[in-house]
Amino acid sequence: METAILLLSCPDAKGIDARISSFIWQNEGNIVHFDQHVDEEFGRYFARVEWTLEDFRLPREGIREALLPLASELRADWRIHFSSERPRVGIMVSRHLHCLYDLLARWKEGRLRCEIPLIIGDKPDGEGVARMFGIPFHHLPVDLERREEGERRQIELLKREGVELVVLARYGKILSPLFVEEFRNRIISVHPSFLPAFPGKDPFTQAYRRGVKLIGATAHFVSEEVDEGPIIYQDVVRISHKDSPADLVRKSENLEKISLSEAVRLYCERRILVYENKTIVFE
Repeated sequence: METAILLLSCPDAKGIDARISSFIWQNEGNIVHFDQHVDEEFGRYFARVEWTLEDFRLPREGIREALLPLASELRADWRIHFSSERPRVGIMVSRHLHCLYDLLARWKEGRLRCEIPLIIGDKPDGEGVARMFGIPFHHLPVDLERREEGERRQIELLKREGVELVVLARYGKILSPLFVEEFRNRIISVHPSFLPAFPGKDPFTQAYRRGVKLIGATAHFVSEEVDEGPIIYQDVVRISHKDSPADLVRKSENLEKISLSEAVRLYCERRILVYENKTIVFE
């Protein structure tokens, strides 16, 4: 059964839940999920509301226009989506392929509700994986001294394929502000997280030598500051003295796969709102 999904944020006020519910009720809609949150620091209201379209009085194409007066009164930032829609996702990859395999396997099994029209690699390593899953692969190297030229080719290709979300499946290049701005809050990346953190080369060996007891992975939207965009999903695992540096790598890669795929799932199911540098994630 098809549903409509409203994602909305606005200044907090009394009666917002009731006003949204009333709009749906007056049009014979049946609410199946209503999740809301108020950020007291910013005085901001956030909601994800999903309702069935069976017997709904308004045609699908008329819902956006009908919501305009209410959204204007609430001074809301809002989007309407439909469960039958599948966002088009472009994946970018380099030499590390574990996240790519995992994403494509979940997509093939129907666990990621999206379309994947292409994979872009700055290295050719991912081509065989793309061929295995029947997805076009584009090898587009980016020379650091001519990064803007290379990124413009990537952006042009992504836009030509109607890509909404870009997923960096351990993509080995830092994106420029130009690229980030083209897909603001629509680029998801993942990186290993060490507690404590170990910057620089070979963080796994550093962590091993310090005897860390906990490592993790963080999936987040990409911003101009490296690995500092709004966080979507994180996971951790315990480490013991029995774990070798190779064990740390293996466990970290497993966490990266889980964190990245969960972040992509949450996006595709329209469960994420971004405000300032934070996310509101409706599970």
